[in-house]
Amino acid sequence: MEIREALTFDDVLLVPAASKVLPSTADTRTRVTRDIAMNIPLLSSAMDTVTEARMAIAMAQAGGIGVVHRNLSVEEQAREVRRVKRFESGIVYNPVTLTADQTLADAKALIERYNFTGFPVVDENHRVVGIVTNRDMRFADSDDTPVRRMMTSDNLAVLREPADLDEARSLMRARRIEKLLVTD
Repeated sequence: MEIREALTFDDVLLVPAASKVLPSTADTRTRVTRDIAMNIPLLSSAMDTVTEARMAIAMAQAGGIGVVHRNLSVEEQAREVRRVKRFESGIVYNPVTLTADQTLADAKALIERYNFTGFPVVDENHRVVGIVTNRDMRFADSDDTPVRRMMTSDNLAVLREPADLDEARSLMRARRIEKLLVTD
């Protein structure tokens, strides 16, 4: 019988060193299935001692996926999944942004990459000047259409940090909007 060499985490040490790869250009995206891609490859195990709604929500907030285990009745599984889907994350920190000079093609590329449906539009000083959402982009003439022609900039709904979640919900309900900009 041949015994092959095997290693544990304690047997391996990765020594930190300088890298030519800039953190801002590193791409950690991976595919979980043909149709599901992740920007950060973090998944929690589908074990009854690991992942139910609470863990799945925490994983989603960190950019990962929590796989709810199947040691539940169908009704209980459905309840756990509903809890995850109904969770309101509140605020996205450091959102992906566009500038007014970028185009619909640029926005489509970001939608494809991040699976987002809207982006804050910022000026050269990173101040918010508008927002562009799927609804705005739906009626654009061509991929060359500049963001400035599609974005909403008049009467922009913006809250200042620290923003209260109830205040944000109230403003979103009153203005009938799905996305609210919170600035510092």
